Amino acid sequence: MAKKEIDDRFKKFGTVSFTSISKVNDFVGYLEDGKVMATKCKDCGHVFFPPRADCCDCLTSNMDWQAVSGKGKLVSFSKLEYGPVGFEGDLPYTIALLDFGGYKVFGRLSNELSDKDVAVGTEMTVEANKLPNGQINYIFKKA
Repeated sequence: MAKKEIDDRFKKFGTVSFTSISKVNDFVGYLEDGKVMATKCKDCGHVFFPPRADCCDCLTSNMDWQAVSGKGKLVSFSKLEYGPVGFEGDLPYTIALLDFGGYKVFGRLSNELSDKDVAVGTEMTVEANKLPNGQINYIFKKA
């Protein structure tokens, strides 16, 4: 009997990954291809970011992948001077929430942006980002 290979791609996501296995491991594969993806329920149309494998509205697993693209509007942001364990070397960094219309995306602002470059309402884009330690995430940049 052949040993089943474990899909543990999710260990590559983020500065520190707290899990290696997820039902949405393809999210990391898309990031490696330079794409930031959400999931969309084929039955009710609900869009999820972060991606989900199961719809909480209609309780189905009938999901499809959808690109997070275009411009989102900055809803909120906060500069962190203190971070949780594993993120100390990243400080300071800014977390933010973008509104893409039918869904919102939470993440980090690019380190290339200064405090004066951002304000609530600023149009931004999201893109895949390779970290120096070999991990991968996504960041927000000014549109």
